[in-house]
Amino acid sequence: MLGIVGLPVPDEWLLVFTGYLIYKGRLQPVLAIASAFAGSACGITCSYAIGRTLGLGAIHRYGRFLHIDDERIHKVHDWFGRAGHWALLAGYFVPGVRHLTAIVAGTSKLEMRAFAAWAWTGAFAWVCTFVALGWGLGEQWERAFTVIDRHIKIASLALAVVAAFWLAYKYWWKKKGRPPLS
Repeated sequence: MLGIVGLPVPDEWLLVFTGYLIYKGRLQPVLAIASAFAGSACGITCSYAIGRTLGLGAIHRYGRFLHIDDERIHKVHDWFGRAGHWALLAGYFVPGVRHLTAIVAGTSKLEMRAFAAWAWTGAFAWVCTFVALGWGLGEQWERAFTVIDRHIKIASLALAVVAAFWLAYKYWWKKKGRPPLS
């Protein structure tokens, strides 16, 4: 739960190790998956509640420092209505993104029912994926997961670099007096 809220807890490692403990017969699969899912669902819901209660106030107060205005807030809200639920589902698999998507969902006032349906489905898929990975790898889990973890971090960093370049390009394009590309 604490890792989903944003504290630096090695969530994926814990889940893969849980799968390994299931493989060794030390944990019951249903109880382990249920408790991991409950922690993930509680954590993402806490992040959503933070965004829902503090998000807009903080954005209105400090958003000008990040160039966030009411128009951009409205665009994010519309985007969440159209496609943001996919970010809640897939965001679990990108380190550092899972709690931010929930905060943005809360800030954009996404309905709790829609949030829960997508975020909790993502939580269940994420938990099952990493627990199954640990169970399937058995004794090789630590070595294999080190390689997988490195590739996930590299892919996340590459995605962040591409997003930064895209935002810089849009800013430069707008500053030159041209209409934005999107």
